[in-house]
Amino acid sequence: MFLLSFVSYIMVDFAIDPLEDLRASTSPNKEQLIANRSAMLMLDKSPLERYWSWLIGFVQGDFGIAWQTQQKVGDMLPNAISTSVSLVLMATVLAIILGVIVGVVSALRQYTGFDYAITFVSFVLYSLPVFWVAVLLKQYLAIGLNDFLAKPEPNWLLVAAGSILCGLFWMGAIGGKPGRLALVFASATAATFAVVVFILISGWLDHPSIGIVGLSVIAIASAIVVTMLFAGLANRRALYSALTVAAIGIALYYPLQWYFYFFEMDWLYIFELLGAAILVGLGVGWLFGGPDRAVSMRGGALTALLTSVVVFVDRVLQVYPQYYASGKIRGRPIATIGAETPSLHADFWTTQLDRFTHILLPTIALVLISFASYTRYQRGSMLEVMSQDYIRTARAKGLSERVVIMRHALRNALMPLTAIVPIDFLTLIGGAIITETIFGWSGMGKLFNDALKAAEIDPVMAYIVLVGGVTMLANILADFCYGLLDPRIRVNA
Repeated sequence: MFLLSFVSYIMVDFAIDPLEDLRASTSPNKEQLIANRSAMLMLDKSPLERYWSWLIGFVQGDFGIAWQTQQKVGDMLPNAISTSVSLVLMATVLAIILGVIVGVVSALRQYTGFDYAITFVSFVLYSLPVFWVAVLLKQYLAIGLNDFLAKPEPNWLLVAAGSILCGLFWMGAIGGKPGRLALVFASATAATFAVVVFILISGWLDHPSIGIVGLSVIAIASAIVVTMLFAGLANRRALYSALTVAAIGIALYYPLQWYFYFFEMDWLYIFELLGAAILVGLGVGWLFGGPDRAVSMRGGALTALLTSVVVFVDRVLQVYPQYYASGKIRGRPIATIGAETPSLHADFWTTQLDRFTHILLPTIALVLISFASYTRYQRGSMLEVMSQDYIRTARAKGLSERVVIMRHALRNALMPLTAIVPIDFLTLIGGAIITETIFGWSGMGKLFNDALKAAEIDPVMAYIVLVGGVTMLANILADFCYGLLDPRIRVNA
């Protein structure tokens, strides 16, 4: 950390010129202005003396000031950090989840059309510059979608093409014999087309909601999928526990609507409700028990988590008509700049919807870029693991393919990502400089960029040392994650 701070300070000190504007000034007291600023910024002393003075203050908790605005850097950091984390966290989580899932499926369907398509798309996305993607998203997803919402005129050719692509995706992902492929393709295409048609012609875009019907479908499907992946449908106790949790979530839908209506919500209440839901899921799984009680508890908790998220999203969507008609929004809900609508003065639910409409574009931009690298890492790692002797041994013992993949292969295939994911998570504090600049988010990246342009060394150094320290911490956590995933490392340690 000392070496990082020293080298960075000297390099930044040589790179910036706080007196540049005064040197070009035609003011009659130009020399006096230069002398005053030099004294304020200690420019009359050597870089080593300035560094030592900065280091003593930094160690004591004084991060300096942004001399152009006379703001304390310590006061600027909390808001910048929270903005960057809120911007990049969702994108990172989505990119990791999607990247791991698609990478595993691509490896299992090696050398098929699905695998070639995912490989091609991954390389294309990996090659795209984020500033170009951001501009395209502003033009076609924000401006274009806002125009469409103002006057919906369905493009049925585009709807049909999208439905066919969705059918091809699921056909390739599920795989199987020709008859099964044809059935999956037809079912997925028809289902996608039906859902899109319903959304377009039913007025759902004007009053979007999930409702108890949508919640029921999603909750039951989540229970079945979670059980299928982590326990197998043959484990009836795990299946019944997940379905029971889904039924409890469906039964509580209307009581929760009343609760949300009569009580003012904030994030503390939301997380308390989420924690209670997960505890209920764990309790139901424990009560059902089975040959492996932990499996039933895990399935119940995951089902409760997914069901809770759907209930939350449904409640946020219910305020969309009022939000769309608001004078601050003016019928343009998809925002292209900023983290929130100025002076909106809305309740909790409308505020969350407003934040979602602002975070949508930068999240998509970051996910598209990050998703490609996670997919490639996971695919390569999964292919390597699937060729190991212990995988062949597990299959020879008669274990089901689900058990081989989920319990034997996937855990070891996650090892390479262990060196990347902790660093990606903890360096969220560093923000995304280009994305924040394009979308007008005042996070850590924009703070660094603005301070560098303004020749303010204290905010730049705070950014460098903070991000550098977090990166070092992330590398240490990555080593601990290796020990958690690999028993050999844990035992040797």
